[in-house]
Amino acid sequence: MSDPSHSLAVTLFSEILAVEQLARARLTKLLPKGMELSHFSVLNHLAYSNTEKSPGELARTFHLTRGAMTNTLSKLEWAGWVHIRPDWDDARRKKVSISPAGRAVRDAAISGIAPLVDDIVDTVGIEKARATLPVLREMRLKLGDPD
Repeated sequence: MSDPSHSLAVTLFSEILAVEQLARARLTKLLPKGMELSHFSVLNHLAYSNTEKSPGELARTFHLTRGAMTNTLSKLEWAGWVHIRPDWDDARRKKVSISPAGRAVRDAAISGIAPLVDDIVDTVGIEKARATLPVLREMRLKLGDPD
């Protein structure tokens, strides 16, 4: 006989993965031309935090390798959406900040995806959506914990 909690876990993660896949597909279509979801995520993080970050900090935040983050940051810098400068305290390191153009394209992306997100929240109900956040946050923190 199977363990009911195992079945719940498998069903829960199946739903989360399905939602993630569908959300990526829908959101990607709504982003400004040339923007990938990974670009939006980094720009949104930089805009929200409103501080410079090192590539290593960004890699840790997004649970990526430094190489993968460097690749994303190179594309963002080429597009003019971020500024990358040497760290004045340690020349081996760099600092990344969102540029005015990056903030503008991030804001355009938010405007493009907002109707979809608003419609989903309206359909699910604001109270259910709000009640789901602590559970998802706790799961994210547990998954992000290397222990």
